[in-house]
Amino acid sequence: MEKARSFWRFIQKSVRLVVTGNRYYYAWVVFLLLVMGFGVAAYVRQIKYGLILTHMRDQVSWGFYIGNFTFLVGIAAAAVMLVIPAYIYNWKPIKEITLLGEILALAALVMCLGFVLVDIGRPDRFWHIIPFVGLLNFPSSMLSWDVLVLNGYLFINWAVVTYMLFCAYQGKPYRKGLVYPLVILSIPWAVSIHTITAFLYNALPARPFWNASILAPRFLASAFCSGPAILLILLQVLRKMTRLEITDQAIFKIAELMAYAMGINLFLQGAEIFKEFYSHTEHFVFTQYLYFGFHGHNTLVPYAWASVLCGVAAFLLFLLPRTRRNWVTLNIGCVLIYSSVYIEKGMGLIIPGFTPSTLGEIYEYVPSWTEIKIAMGIFALGFLVFTFMLKVAVPIMLGEFTKAGNQPTGT
Repeated sequence: MEKARSFWRFIQKSVRLVVTGNRYYYAWVVFLLLVMGFGVAAYVRQIKYGLILTHMRDQVSWGFYIGNFTFLVGIAAAAVMLVIPAYIYNWKPIKEITLLGEILALAALVMCLGFVLVDIGRPDRFWHIIPFVGLLNFPSSMLSWDVLVLNGYLFINWAVVTYMLFCAYQGKPYRKGLVYPLVILSIPWAVSIHTITAFLYNALPARPFWNASILAPRFLASAFCSGPAILLILLQVLRKMTRLEITDQAIFKIAELMAYAMGINLFLQGAEIFKEFYSHTEHFVFTQYLYFGFHGHNTLVPYAWASVLCGVAAFLLFLLPRTRRNWVTLNIGCVLIYSSVYIEKGMGLIIPGFTPSTLGEIYEYVPSWTEIKIAMGIFALGFLVFTFMLKVAVPIMLGEFTKAGNQPTGT
């Protein structure tokens, strides 16, 4: 009972800390709430009038929402890039910031669930995919596997982050016998969430563009460079705005690991492109539409080549130690690889799989303003969750927010 009361007081103090800050903090939170408000307003209209407000149609039944969902699953899985060197190899510079990667994974998973919710035409039926409540059709349905692994990964990261922060708040060391098994379990689980997502595409035989056995490895390779790209920029921001000791050594090591992931991602993408162009089967039409257009329809061509060029440029910047250790080129590379993978997982993956349709129709999809506004609202929600968690985690990591000491006023 005493531990329960102590944890409840910890929650109460954390809430008070979250609502306390300086004017810059309040301005940031208000901005995110306003963006969320625009997203909610757009979603209310979508519920009222239906998915007709989006540009998805029978020919292209997945679009911007599922593209963002797929991308964010990779961001969540990328936390393993910090967990492996930190807990398997016990590398101290990264171990000290692993918690930040797990917090980013939690925020990404919240956004994943948000995009799944808004993509459902009847959100009142969302309960059907809730484990132990709805009928999941497990194990025959690949969607049921995705629901289980995503929720399982969300619980693992929440449990680790909450327990470690609570122990630090109490001024007590965490029990390795409890944390290490969960952390080690999170490694294959992180791999599984993006693998199962890839299998969702693989399991649709009527969509030849996705019927590639290397799709899951490509998903993982792209995730292991796009996720850390976001984290590297966030680490630099935190280092400037807080007193967290984030070493250059840790940042440069993450950048080095990203270079390997980028190389593998580009190799797998090149192998897939070679197979399509050299074999030139009847399924080549989907790749042709993506990179060169088809019968005058070339909406995706600029996106496809922008993704390729951004990926190659980022890889070269991260491959060379001189540019990888230069802050300007490092950050440019992070933005480029983020852009490359974001385009690849959206316009470069979803839309070509549907175009041409199974009946040979070509419907050129671009997101509607409704989809864009709702997506902005979901991203704002993710940033807000990440901000609130950092507002509690950073003072605890600095030893400013403890059970025995005074609660910080916040920044």
